[in-house]
Amino acid sequence: MAYKALKAARGKPGGRDAARMMQKMGMKVDEVANVTRVIIKTDSKDIMIEEPSVTLVTIQGQAMYQIAGGKVSEVTPQALPTATGEQDAELVAQQTGRSLDDAKKALLEAGGDLAKAILTLKDQPSSQAQA
Repeated sequence: MAYKALKAARGKPGGRDAARMMQKMGMKVDEVANVTRVIIKTDSKDIMIEEPSVTLVTIQGQAMYQIAGGKVSEVTPQALPTATGEQDAELVAQQTGRSLDDAKKALLEAGGDLAKAILTLKDQPSSQAQA
């Protein structure tokens, strides 16, 4: 939006002044080309925006991305994909000597990161993991 406003301002008689003022303030506006999807990940959901218009606004070295338009959908991320998740859980259980249930819980807490799950279980006493 800001990019379009700046572009429109440059074409008008008073627009040149607006463009100069933005430059003096250290503001730079560029459109990010060929964006097909933006994904915003939260703890509980993923927000997917298909075919958005994305603008990079830089003010005094601070970058901000502006996302406009596009088709928005929300997806609840799968905790563990079935085939890969089972294999990962088995690997974590083997590496740590823990139960498959403990391995699955550790993988969920680690966001699917195998190394983090293994380290977490190795750092926990066995009695705490089974409690």
